[in-house]
Amino acid sequence: MATWMPTDEGKVQADFLGNATRPGHPGGPAGVPPAARVPGRCCKTSGMRITVLAGGVGAARFLRGLRAAVPGADITVIGNTGDDFTPFGLHVSPDLDTVMYTLGGGVSEEQGWGRAGESRVVLSELAAYGAGPDWFGLGDKDLATHILRTQVLAGGGTLSEATRALCERWQPGVTLLPMSDDAVRTHVTVELEGREQVLHFQEWWVRYRAAIPARLIESAGAGEARPAPGVLEAISAADFVLFPPSNPVVSIGAILAVPGIAAALAGKIVVGVSPIIGGAPVHGMADACLTAIGVQTSAAAVAAHYGRELLDGWLVDERDKDAVDAPELAGITVRARPLYMTDVTATAEIARAAIDLAEQVRA
Repeated sequence: MATWMPTDEGKVQADFLGNATRPGHPGGPAGVPPAARVPGRCCKTSGMRITVLAGGVGAARFLRGLRAAVPGADITVIGNTGDDFTPFGLHVSPDLDTVMYTLGGGVSEEQGWGRAGESRVVLSELAAYGAGPDWFGLGDKDLATHILRTQVLAGGGTLSEATRALCERWQPGVTLLPMSDDAVRTHVTVELEGREQVLHFQEWWVRYRAAIPARLIESAGAGEARPAPGVLEAISAADFVLFPPSNPVVSIGAILAVPGIAAALAGKIVVGVSPIIGGAPVHGMADACLTAIGVQTSAAAVAAHYGRELLDGWLVDERDKDAVDAPELAGITVRARPLYMTDVTATAEIARAAIDLAEQVRA
């Protein structure tokens, strides 16, 4: 069972720190080709309420498949904001933006994050002034998003209000909510230059590529944070909750570190999709995060880390089918199927399998 331990500094350490049509996009929800839609599902899924806890790239791609699989469903996405930071005084919300751009049809498909057709003139000009950080790439189009968000916050608005304003343009086809309007930041303690230092997660992840072993990963500010408006209501109203293949430590774990969210999940059907296939992360460096908290990089270990008190169902890849009968997962219904999100159609089938598992568990 996941537990949270307040520290003396008022921080919180988590055990597992871990469909509207957009103009110009014919054939359905933004960025979803007609072939990706699952036929014969509209009547069954119309009115279905699904809440998803989401990180960045993996979650965004899963959500694109989920939206295609259940076009009639009411989907609410609770996004991780532990990665948020303020380079050049601008409030950047990487995970919220990745979900918004991906579902809104504006993401760079090559990177999986940032804007398509991006340029970096402003960043190069800042570098000419010697302004930093020089390790985080902000594109010119992307800067407009961060400027608007920062303006809303500077004017007394909340992150929820800023997110809603940005989504008015992108029409992601889901209700996108930050996990909290309060500042929660993922910090990583490392040994660097011969001494112990605390880095913001983005610096550890982007600048150092998570190559420096983490001694501690914690959600600073989580103990005092409150769920953003609509978060607990979305969980309560959901037919079931899904964990996409997101980082269990710094994405899903950061969301669950906000008081009240894990408790709200206790009475719900929760099904997760493993972010680990064959002992390796599908995307990113989740293995470095898992090592930091003493969890093996395997599909079974991640499910056991969440625990049966949180998870009801768990999808693993066929390469990890041994997890179906793993004794440490007793009480969790585990199913094996291909989990590589090669395209929207394949991802829609994974999402459909997660829904089917949730319905099976609920029955």
